[in-house]
Amino acid sequence: MIAVVVIGDSMWPTLRDGDTFDAVSYTNQVINKGDIVVFNDPTHPSRICVKRVVHVKQDGLFVEGDNPDPTASTDSHNYGLVSFDLLIGMKR
Repeated sequence: MIAVVVIGDSMWPTLRDGDTFDAVSYTNQVINKGDIVVFNDPTHPSRICVKRVVHVKQDGLFVEGDNPDPTASTDSHNYGLVSFDLLIGMKR
């Protein structure tokens, strides 16, 4: 288990700034559309991101924040697919 603290409003209203949750390792887990994943930001590897899976592709995941305000989330619209090697865990 990995303890995760949400920072920011990109996952509002599902997760709010300051919320905490335990993420399980994604190893040997099937990742599906709708899952919430935790990963290293492709553009800033030391930063951890929490986003929802919108599409599962062979070469990675297309992820978005839940916030309907398009300016509230930096996600796959900005950096493309998230490769599986950047995944840390997933919310169950």
